[in-house]
Amino acid sequence: MEGVMDHTMRRLLSQVGGMDYLVSEFVRVSQYAIPSHTFKRLVLENQDQARTAHNHPVYTQLLGSNAELMAQSALAASEAGATHIDINFGCPAKRVNGHGGGSVLLQDPNILHEIMHATREALPSHIHLSAKIRLGYEDEERLFDNVAAIESAGTEKLTVHGRTKVDGYKPPARWEKIGQIQDRTKMEVVANGDIVDIDSLLRCQAITGCQHFMIGRGSLNNPFVFQEIRSHLAGKDVLPQQQLVELFLDYSQQLQQEYDEVATLGRLKQWCGHLRFNFPVIKTNLQSLRRCQSTQALNQLIKELLETR
Repeated sequence: MEGVMDHTMRRLLSQVGGMDYLVSEFVRVSQYAIPSHTFKRLVLENQDQARTAHNHPVYTQLLGSNAELMAQSALAASEAGATHIDINFGCPAKRVNGHGGGSVLLQDPNILHEIMHATREALPSHIHLSAKIRLGYEDEERLFDNVAAIESAGTEKLTVHGRTKVDGYKPPARWEKIGQIQDRTKMEVVANGDIVDIDSLLRCQAITGCQHFMIGRGSLNNPFVFQEIRSHLAGKDVLPQQQLVELFLDYSQQLQQEYDEVATLGRLKQWCGHLRFNFPVIKTNLQSLRRCQSTQALNQLIKELLETR
């Protein structure tokens, strides 16, 4: 989730809580191995035992196609403090695939194996290793070969987004395929795609048989989703989402400590674009929010909209 899931958003979601762990934006490995100090800068939690201020683990995610450089970079990340390395074979972005990274690699199981094997061999045994894939690139023909290649390299966990690269994010995610993977592997399988609330999670669980689930963009649309799911599963009442205004203003303050006014305003408007899917008042007033010319004006409008509900 490049461009949206930086350390400020991870901190915000961790503050709300309910998840088991978070994953960093991918660190791109292309022409050279990434040095250790870069992983401390790009994944700030690595400076604090790879955990957020609210004590949620953060996995460091890598993206690239050169097995040797990926392995060297993974080792450098572990030396920077990373405790879990995740390899991204799922990104569908054209500019990523065009440079030989992400889901384009799903066309060759051998490359997947080489990257995962080299990375596993380079890492100390106590550093965990996982991968994320889609069902395929253009089709699902190599799906089970890809899964076998990744598993045979010593990978412990596999997150599966139930679409191909060509599918993009068009619904529906094909959870039944994730279930077939679950039946064929000893890896821990994490189901991903179209899980946005307790109802969709339970449907996914029934279809896949999985016990582990990942929520990506759904957490941007509703930062309380993990807590809501936990409450439902525990048979507790779900608290109303009245604290969104406080969360938004706190996020704004955190952004201002990290970015300039232009970047802060841009990230807040970007988040409003996600929040509109779960909060009708933001959807109704999205254009007004996007027309705000300053962080102060945007914060004031958010207060007016959310405090008067």
